[in-house]
Amino acid sequence: MTQRAVRFSLISGLMACLVALTAAGPAPAQDMRYFRIGTGTSSGTYFTVGGLIAGAISNPPGSRPCERGGSCGVPGLIGVAQATEGGIENLDLLRSGAIEAALVQSNLAFWAYGSLGVYERRPPFADLRAIATLYTETVQIVVRADSPIRAIGDLRGHKVSIGEPGSAFALDARIILGGLGLTEKKYTPVYLRPGASVDQFVDGKIDALFIVGGAPFTAISDAAARVPIRLLAIDAEAAASLRRARHLFTEATVPADVYPGVPETATLGVTALLVVRAGLDEELVRGVTRALWHPSTRRALAQGFPNGSFLPLPMARDDTPIPLHPGAERFYRESDGGAAKKTP
Repeated sequence: MTQRAVRFSLISGLMACLVALTAAGPAPAQDMRYFRIGTGTSSGTYFTVGGLIAGAISNPPGSRPCERGGSCGVPGLIGVAQATEGGIENLDLLRSGAIEAALVQSNLAFWAYGSLGVYERRPPFADLRAIATLYTETVQIVVRADSPIRAIGDLRGHKVSIGEPGSAFALDARIILGGLGLTEKKYTPVYLRPGASVDQFVDGKIDALFIVGGAPFTAISDAAARVPIRLLAIDAEAAASLRRARHLFTEATVPADVYPGVPETATLGVTALLVVRAGLDEELVRGVTRALWHPSTRRALAQGFPNGSFLPLPMARDDTPIPLHPGAERFYRESDGGAAKKTP
């Protein structure tokens, strides 16, 4: 499904909600709740996935019942995918109570929860809780197909887009490129959103794009539709070195032909989590988790985010670096997947 199709489906879903509300007449305010999900920029994977999840968990008053082909979300709930700058801003918004849930990289969640890494000078986000581990995000370093840049070391002296200042992309770039011997003094970092970076990349003003996200990543697909591209590999030895220094990175691959003509490429991965605060209503979180695992939701996620490789229930439940929310834990315990991982 194209980004245009995804956006159309989200708009259609919202229109359907409005039609249902109109048909049912005015609903009492207490019967309707909003569930804001911090995602990412509109050209990124988080925004696409967040929109699909928001639609799946929504079930506004007056909706047709699930068993009759209607919404299978949480009764009275309207999910909202909120565009942000990504994981770091999402955690700040969640900590302040400005949103109910967020998509975030597992390493950021782990560091924020334990006051580690980039969060070592901030109080621990002790009430951060997971609903599920969703999929593996991959490190994707993009160059033009005709570029003389053949390996990571060849980025020396070139302009590399690494996302906006303070973004998770920029943080990951410093960790990964720095761990491979490329500090920011050895290349020229360019701080732009993915969409703006692609325009400059296509125009030849930027030599490479550093992006971490699900494949296909919308902005990279846009670049590949305009100019032939390649992905730079991170070989096994370099990957092992980075994993030893910075846990939570794993070996990963970008499958062949996710982008036209680009072969399978070895790289690093980090998982994406759906997180909430511990104090969020247990029954609400149980309902959101149940809706997330409904067969119709899994089909929508697979169709709207092809090659996303969403994790099966046991891994989504167990591979979280922070505790599960009690509501999510309760759903997993009650499901056929078995006993949930216990919170500390």
